Amino acid sequence: MSPHTIAATATHAVAHHHHHPCRRSPLPRHCSRRVQGRVVVSVVRAAPGTATTTPVAASATDTPSTAFWDYNLLFRSQRAESPDPVELRVTEGAIPADFPAGTYYLAGPGMFTDDHGSTVHPLDGHGYLRAFRFSGGNGAAAAHYSARYVETAAKREEHEASSSWRFTHRGPFSVLQGGTQVGNVKVMKNVANTSVLRWGGRVLCFWEGGVPYELDPLTLETLGPFDILGLAGGADNEAAARGNGGEVDRSRRPWLLEAGIDVAASLLRPILSGVYSMPARRLLAHYKIDPKRNRLLMVACNAEDMLLPRSNFTFYEFDADFTLVQKREFVLPDHLMIHDWTFTDKHYVLLGNRIKLDIPGSLLALTGTHPMIAALAVDPSRESTPVYLLPRSPEAEAGGRDWSVPVEAPSQLWSIHFGNAFEERDARGGTSIRLHMSSCSYQWFHFHRMFGYNWLHKKLDPSFMNIAKGRELLPRLVQVSIDLDKRGACRGCSVRRLSDQWTRPADFPAINPSFANRRNRFVYAGAASGSRRFLPYFPFDSVVKVDVSDGSARLWTAAGRTFVGEPVFVPTGGGREDDGYVVLVEYAVSDHRCHLVVLDARKIGERDAVVVKLEVPKHLTFPMGFHGFWADE
Repeated sequence: MSPHTIAATATHAVAHHHHHPCRRSPLPRHCSRRVQGRVVVSVVRAAPGTATTTPVAASATDTPSTAFWDYNLLFRSQRAESPDPVELRVTEGAIPADFPAGTYYLAGPGMFTDDHGSTVHPLDGHGYLRAFRFSGGNGAAAAHYSARYVETAAKREEHEASSSWRFTHRGPFSVLQGGTQVGNVKVMKNVANTSVLRWGGRVLCFWEGGVPYELDPLTLETLGPFDILGLAGGADNEAAARGNGGEVDRSRRPWLLEAGIDVAASLLRPILSGVYSMPARRLLAHYKIDPKRNRLLMVACNAEDMLLPRSNFTFYEFDADFTLVQKREFVLPDHLMIHDWTFTDKHYVLLGNRIKLDIPGSLLALTGTHPMIAALAVDPSRESTPVYLLPRSPEAEAGGRDWSVPVEAPSQLWSIHFGNAFEERDARGGTSIRLHMSSCSYQWFHFHRMFGYNWLHKKLDPSFMNIAKGRELLPRLVQVSIDLDKRGACRGCSVRRLSDQWTRPADFPAINPSFANRRNRFVYAGAASGSRRFLPYFPFDSVVKVDVSDGSARLWTAAGRTFVGEPVFVPTGGGREDDGYVVLVEYAVSDHRCHLVVLDARKIGERDAVVVKLEVPKHLTFPMGFHGFWADE
């Protein structure tokens, strides 16, 4: 498919409507069939050289025009809220008796277009928290839905008393058409739209770059910003004092360079905080939960890190009562962009995305004609990827390994999301570390074009997410393997596909959360079946279940013109790793509806994988969400 086909149609439509890189292997064999209104595709292992693909017949609606509008319907604003829970109608199956009582929270944007001509990037859309509450099984099960906007400071300013919307904050990824451009320093727009967590009795909505907002777990009423970094205390905090990681060895770089970075940092801090209202510490939206120790792990970096070839990371660990139990600080001699990260028993793990300043883009961003994120660009100057293994435990620190020197993975990966990481002792007294993750190519990734955002046409162009050679460039599942000797020196590092039987784009890897930080067998992810000619890679329409023990993969695929979001695993407490359910939202753009789908994790790829499907009332249909969280009652 030519990437220009959809783009040309999009332009027409808008005008008329105002040790080696990942290895290759034979393709899997797909067995497709239509069951109860959906296509189910099972991916099975085939002998090398004999794999075949059964093509899915193209639909009459599989046209460039339909693809364009289907894609844009996924990001259609929803102005209505549902503070009072609405019982969801079961349209297929039944809530199983062993489905636990609890709530599936889903964070994501809800508002993209205001009443004055501006359309913002999905990453700048105001946070809209959705909650699906299950009362339990045993024949009396029911599910209720509620949704409310996160009342951030930016939302209160931009949502006027008359109920109209006027965007005044540019946001890092957007350009305003109906507002002030040149001289508009309202760049940081904490929309609390990226991820959600329930911990210590609190529900928190996160955004990449600001404090989280706390909401009432039942009513979803916004209680206000939650200063989680303030809980970490100052330098005299006992936990922080015994957990300090220290600075990088400055002797590795010329002293003049380090002095210049220090001066630049001291000049940038007051500008970023005083002019652009950026917080001094930027909290990442992705957190981690260590089930072994029952801890919440978070990481923050400095505001000026985005503009300098040095990165400051502070890791925090909280117990179930939000008491800080460990704080460790690290300074790395690298210009990095980190969205997600992971951990093991002994290490915090950062897979570094290398970036650089884009001077022409910076000048355009300052004029207001380009997004502020245009000031940054990917840095593909090195063919390897830095993996920083930062000591989490005293044992790791005592090993003597210089943590400021990364392991260089022999492939250029732009890391996106992590499913799991774990480490084990090997027979020689060394350590084997395995990372399960999604990554894409530096050659594809582009900051302000993500999701196909086009501020000139006020529409999203799906061509960017469905480019030619998408299998090689778009997000895919990989495993990074690192072997350390007993002294911590790297014996080897390799990168391969997580499954040689699954080669299509995939992202949002998830596992049974009780297996976090230990060897897991299964990884679940949103995936593309490739059944649509003009939207072959994104949005996802499937859930793939990868068995990392043998590389096999099994697939459940939704019906035509239906897309899916991030899968979340809901454990039932059985003895097997896949004893539980996978919940996800299904977006049926053909009739503009949303459904919550529950899959039996053990039966993905089989005829009866769908356990229950619940329909959200049409007037409450919401745009695509980002990240979710399951909370047992």
